[in-house]
Amino acid sequence: MSEVAGATPSDLSAPGLPRRLACFVYEGVLLFGVLMIAGYLFSSLTQQRHANIGRHGLQAFLFIVLGIYFTWFWSHGGQTVAMKAWHVRLVDRHGAPVSQARALARYLLSWLWFMPALLVLYLTDMRDLGTIFGVMLAGVLGYALLSRLHPTRQFFHDVVSGTRLVTHRPVPQRRA
Repeated sequence: MSEVAGATPSDLSAPGLPRRLACFVYEGVLLFGVLMIAGYLFSSLTQQRHANIGRHGLQAFLFIVLGIYFTWFWSHGGQTVAMKAWHVRLVDRHGAPVSQARALARYLLSWLWFMPALLVLYLTDMRDLGTIFGVMLAGVLGYALLSRLHPTRQFFHDVVSGTRLVTHRPVPQRRA
């Protein structure tokens, strides 16, 4: 059983839910910039003149950009920029670094955060921005609270993909 360098079994406990949700929000802020640049690149390369023309192509492109972003960061060090800021790391069940295949599986399964709310919005044909925001917020918070039911406090997509979020505080370097 290989473990993260310097990690002991006690280091493999899940960070608290408020910290994981704060990391989630911070990740959203950072991804706003990533998606803006990717959207600009897509619209420039495809000569998109109107938002509804090529909308599905743009959505697919952004889905792939997000997949590359998360898969690369999670399989190369286990942390995105937001995860570094909040001292959260992604490892496999045993504390070892995550492979690209496992990171990709986690990315695909992480869409479970949004799918129930998106399904409700689709089935009810809600179009009001405030209602959409409320349903999405309730869905995300409901999904996050489900982690309280798991013995190790992990999210459902982590359990299924064989990963776990752990607290990771870097070892302070001593000055010479």
